Amino acid sequence: METVFDRFQDLVPSVDFFVDRRCFPDWEIIKQTIDFHDLTFIVEGKSHYFVNGVKHTIEAGDVVYIPVGSVREAHTFKDNPMHSYAFNFKWLAGRTDPLPLQTVTKNVITSELIGYFKQFTQVWMSKQPGYVMQSRALFMLIVHRLLTITNRNTSLLKADQRVNQVLEYVAEHYPEELDLSGMAEIVNLHPVYLGKLFKKNMGCSFKEYLNMIRVNHAEMLLSTGGFSVTQVAERCGFRDISYFSNVFKSVKGYPPSTVFKVLNG
Repeated sequence: METVFDRFQDLVPSVDFFVDRRCFPDWEIIKQTIDFHDLTFIVEGKSHYFVNGVKHTIEAGDVVYIPVGSVREAHTFKDNPMHSYAFNFKWLAGRTDPLPLQTVTKNVITSELIGYFKQFTQVWMSKQPGYVMQSRALFMLIVHRLLTITNRNTSLLKADQRVNQVLEYVAEHYPEELDLSGMAEIVNLHPVYLGKLFKKNMGCSFKEYLNMIRVNHAEMLLSTGGFSVTQVAERCGFRDISYFSNVFKSVKGYPPSTVFKVLNG
């Protein structure tokens, strides 16, 4: 089944303009038709955006997406000026595919995303050799995380509320000792019934899902280069390094040592 990521894996972005925008009270964008995609992340304050004649009020935590060819204008609240990170980008090879986002997506900015914005700012402003490639990679990481968050939120709306509760608990407590019986107690269901309900909603068992979450976090930690494989395994809830390696390889198709070796030569 095609996922939201499959449709964008062959697209390459060109970030033409980026700004860490800290608005003064009279800041505005004049009305114009844009020939680029505008992706803006609001971290403080409030603004009114008008997209194709429709007014949107945005505030901290929101994301504004305006596709190429749209008519855009905006102004900030004088008593609560906006601070945002704004990307104007195009797809290379003349592609104009819009991102699968609403004009305004509410309350999706995480501390992880803010960390990426700060990294991007540093790379973009320093303009060291290779900065275009590095900034492009960071932007794609930002888009990937945004689509992951918004796609997960959509899936949560469709899933059984008790399964949602389990997913939310796993997201916060994945490094801890977790099993289906413990989850069943939290949602007041029999473990067998919860197991069937979970697989019906998620398409996999609870243990498979937990391992996937742990492995994804482990890969992210390994990619930072700051931890050994053993340290990462422990931080992500694996008490046995051999079991961790086997699970990692079954999920990703390659062992965790591969990621570590690439980063550490």
